[in-house]
Amino acid sequence: MLKKTSTFQKAIEAVEALDPEAQAILVDIVQKRLKQQRQDDLLKEVAQTESDYDQGNVHRGSVADLMAELDE
Repeated sequence: MLKKTSTFQKAIEAVEALDPEAQAILVDIVQKRLKQQRQDDLLKEVAQTESDYDQGNVHRGSVADLMAELDE
């Protein structure tokens, strides 16, 4: 854990050493990459869900259907 904190602190110090314009550009790049990563993760989840559905591991129904199935 100490090493991660140290690495993180070094990253912060490196960013702080940049001029404000470069910091703003860096923030923009990081935000875009995080957004892309979230989109990629969501696409993976959708693909997994579709695969589960195709394999019959997911069922459709109402809340009443679910409750009836749980009572069985």
